[in-house]
Amino acid sequence: MDLQNMDLKGGSLQISTEVIGKIARCAALEIEGVAEVSCGKQNRKVKDLLERANVQSPVTVTVEMRDGTAEITLEIVAAFGARIPAVAEKVQENVKSAVQNMTNVTVSRVDLVIAGLAPAAEPQA
Repeated sequence: MDLQNMDLKGGSLQISTEVIGKIARCAALEIEGVAEVSCGKQNRKVKDLLERANVQSPVTVTVEMRDGTAEITLEIVAAFGARIPAVAEKVQENVKSAVQNMTNVTVSRVDLVIAGLAPAAEPQA
């Protein structure tokens, strides 16, 4: 857990990269066409079980702090039928804006990995 340290008038503020990752996850989920994003490192045993059961494994958000700026990588599951390049651009803009507005941490880049595709919703009878 890396911390971003900031000096304030009455003391200091530390924001963990896990918090930045959660902000990025929430911002990504706001975009239509993003079906799933999860935050944090996954337990290897759980991941192995999911792979053996042929279930799509959870995806992650990674935050690297370099010289006071954040580099964020999100692995997302896109909704079937979504225009992936357009969704990716909106996710990048929304994640960067949300993290910078909420934490005052500069985001230098937001990289996306499309880790899966959610099936189309079943039509209701």
